[in-house]
Amino acid sequence: MPITMAGIGEKCKIQKIGGNEEQDVSGELGFVNEAEVSIVSAIGGNVIVNIKDARVAVNSDMAKHIFI
Repeated sequence: MPITMAGIGEKCKIQKIGGNEEQDVSGELGFVNEAEVSIVSAIGGNVIVNIKDARVAVNSDMAKHIFI
């Protein structure tokens, strides 16, 4: 399921990242397979996640390509 479906405070592992552009950009931000993330906030499909001791905001277009 896409990361946008996760609940606030939920910890999960990234299973897959779809799309070529999304893989390049998200990999630079630490979004790689098996990385642990926790959802800080979610509004309108946009999410803020904790990943590798950093908070990263992800817009809804990119978030729908990150599967947990």
